Amino acid sequence: MPTHAPLIIDIAGTTLTAVDRKRLKNPLVGGVIHFARNWQSRDQLVALNAEIKAVRDDLLICVDHEGGRVQRFKTDGFTHLPPMRSLGERWAQDKKLGDGSGALAAIQAATDCGFVLGAELRACGVDFSFAPVLDLDWGESGVIGDRAFSHDPRVVTLLGKSVMHGLLQAGMAHCGKHFPGHGFVKADSHTAIPVDKRSLKAILADDASPYQWLAGSLTAVMPAHVIYPKVDAQPAGFSSIWLNDILRGRLGFNGAIISDDLSMAAARQIDGAALSYTEGVLAALNAGCDMVLVCNQSLNGGQVIDDLLAGMTQAMFDGCFTPSEASEVRRLSLLPQTLPLGWDALMLDARYMRALDSVL
Repeated sequence: MPTHAPLIIDIAGTTLTAVDRKRLKNPLVGGVIHFARNWQSRDQLVALNAEIKAVRDDLLICVDHEGGRVQRFKTDGFTHLPPMRSLGERWAQDKKLGDGSGALAAIQAATDCGFVLGAELRACGVDFSFAPVLDLDWGESGVIGDRAFSHDPRVVTLLGKSVMHGLLQAGMAHCGKHFPGHGFVKADSHTAIPVDKRSLKAILADDASPYQWLAGSLTAVMPAHVIYPKVDAQPAGFSSIWLNDILRGRLGFNGAIISDDLSMAAARQIDGAALSYTEGVLAALNAGCDMVLVCNQSLNGGQVIDDLLAGMTQAMFDGCFTPSEASEVRRLSLLPQTLPLGWDALMLDARYMRALDSVL
């Protein structure tokens, strides 16, 4: 029996099927990630998440829910959170628009955004969101764009930490992404393999600065599907140099490392060769990831997931995968440690109502 459940997978619909339950019972599965297709209403989402926890209460229920254009649940009472760039723009108004504008207002708004985001998700049974984005806005990356707070790493750090603080107030852990930085490259790693040709010194001085400053605060980090050839020929998520030597060793991060989606075009590519899902997962884990995301593969029967589970089981028997107790401890640490407020109680909560005034 594995002591490490590294896989985060998805389900196809708005309720669990018998096949879903069988997959979620597999001891290699440690989490579920939701998408917009898994949403009909708050009541349905609450019921779905209760179904998942009834299968295994240790499963980490995740979602990409940042605000702006990356927000999976937008109706039935969910607050439309602003893009993070708007908080950076508020910061830039410091001392220009009088009292209530500027840096302190941006910090409070970022904290309130994190709280509203986390509290609303937790009220519906979601444990964890992949936020905040800590990439710098260099003005080149369409996929990052207004998801980034600012071009200034100091502003990104302070507003990112404020969102993290708000999430923690709601009882939710957080995940800084995409280490060491995705904002400099034009290519979208969903469809291509971005290459950032800057030196390690330049990257550490700018894009990776938030991770250095927040290393003791972040509960999780997601590496970028970007190649930095002056550091390593492998994308950061497949690079022991980036994950072990730099992120853990040089920067001192000791939280969970969660790969970005291995279904993306930039994933499962090493030295120009395409890898199977099993090979890609093994490469990410061997490089230093604690958990691996495999998204949108439950559709059309989910054969990819079944093949991956079989491949990982075989890899374990063959000695190609050794379950990591430390990784499992990090996974379990991301589960909420407090009971959430239900939706009706949240709507009457003074902290939440004050946060809404700041966010909207």
